[in-house]
Amino acid sequence: MNAMKKFVKITTVSTMLLPLGVCAQNNPLLPPVSGESIVIETPPPTPLTPEEQLNSNIASMFNDPVMRNAQWGFVVYDPKKKKIINSYNENASLIPASTTKLLTTEAAMTFFGKDYQWVTQLEHSGSIDEQGILNGNLYIVGSGDPSLGTGRAGASTYGALVSDFVRSVKDLGIKRVKGDIVLKTAVFKSNKTVVLPANIVWKGSRGYFVPMGSTNDTDPRQERLLGRKNPEDQKFVYLSPFTQEMVYTENFGGIALSTKLPDTPAYLGNNLKASLAKNGIITEGKVVSQSEPEQNLSEERKKIMAYQSPKLEDMVYFINQTSNNHMSEALLKTTGFYKYGDFSLDTGRTMMNKHLSKKMFDFQGFNYADGSGLSRSNVVTPISQVKFLSSLMDEKHFDSYFKSLPIGGQTGTLKSMFRNSDSFGQVFAKTGTLNRVKTLAGYIKTKSGKLLTFSLLINNYSGSVGQVKQKMEKILAPIIDF
Repeated sequence: MNAMKKFVKITTVSTMLLPLGVCAQNNPLLPPVSGESIVIETPPPTPLTPEEQLNSNIASMFNDPVMRNAQWGFVVYDPKKKKIINSYNENASLIPASTTKLLTTEAAMTFFGKDYQWVTQLEHSGSIDEQGILNGNLYIVGSGDPSLGTGRAGASTYGALVSDFVRSVKDLGIKRVKGDIVLKTAVFKSNKTVVLPANIVWKGSRGYFVPMGSTNDTDPRQERLLGRKNPEDQKFVYLSPFTQEMVYTENFGGIALSTKLPDTPAYLGNNLKASLAKNGIITEGKVVSQSEPEQNLSEERKKIMAYQSPKLEDMVYFINQTSNNHMSEALLKTTGFYKYGDFSLDTGRTMMNKHLSKKMFDFQGFNYADGSGLSRSNVVTPISQVKFLSSLMDEKHFDSYFKSLPIGGQTGTLKSMFRNSDSFGQVFAKTGTLNRVKTLAGYIKTKSGKLLTFSLLINNYSGSVGQVKQKMEKILAPIIDF
């Protein structure tokens, strides 16, 4: 094939350096000097269009040491035109990490509404005599509040909640409780034996391991390590300070990983009993749990007080801004409980799949293993993510959902990205991070006023998290000019 010659007009200014003592004037070795500088004028190169720059940035990733051996996919999508603007490997089935929370939090808003609040109620049975003796029980009736006791998203801490409980008991004139403190925990009936999704991420904490995402009703800081059973099979044993029950893991890292968890709602009941005693109110009975649903209400109970959680939109904001796993997993299980009466991962996943089916979600290459994205068994395609995000823009809760997302260079988990670029304050997205997995999905506002959706999922990259974040910023940078 004959080489095609391409003539390019080059702009440059030439400067000729002469040896010391050599004069250009009348030098036979040099061209005649007319008294004017010799300037070869050429036009500057034509700048690339945003589309060309995006294609160039994508192409540069193939030989980049950080991305060379990575599996990754990318899509930028126009929701109004329902059209892909640009993409690479958009149908690849990839680990989404915490961008999974985009599905979980939106489903909760659909099922419950953005203003939904959970109620935890303090009640009593029996009667209060003239001496202030309650001839009956105190009841704490839970509803599966994901924020209960955490002090997060505007929620009360356990200490503050117990103080309110004690104050309300005193206001009734109760000076002694003849019965028990009963925890009505039917919502938690599946929590003592929890089957975790495959490939769950384990987190080391002060010499022991806890399965992240499974201990949503357990504060791991209250667990202490007893010992390791067998270093080869990686089995660990704990003791719950609340129930003194053995807690152990089986098949560490296996396909069907399971754990036994302590009955931690007892923590709230024990705190209440101790605080009542400090205030001179003795409870003669024990702290007991009733995890079975009530068959009848023949025993009359009276409300003492009711604690309301923050609104769901406040929880969703906190979850997406901080990428909170605990509350995200609890939201998923709550959706299953309110439909099937079973607070479990399985019912939550069933509800999620039904919800996504109604939204015409593309299930090709998709697996939803948990609500937080901690499991590496979660997989999704970039094209399904952008189409899902596009479908939400007409939902009545979209404004609250959109405001929950971190803003590039400004808030949440995106505060350190897009700080020194035109994309500052224009990227609204959920981040995701696991070992050698970095993901980002959400919305970009362009200079022309368009709101585009995008997904960028990178698996098995080399180098540091900081390096791959720089590559992500580079890929996304031209989109602001679309």
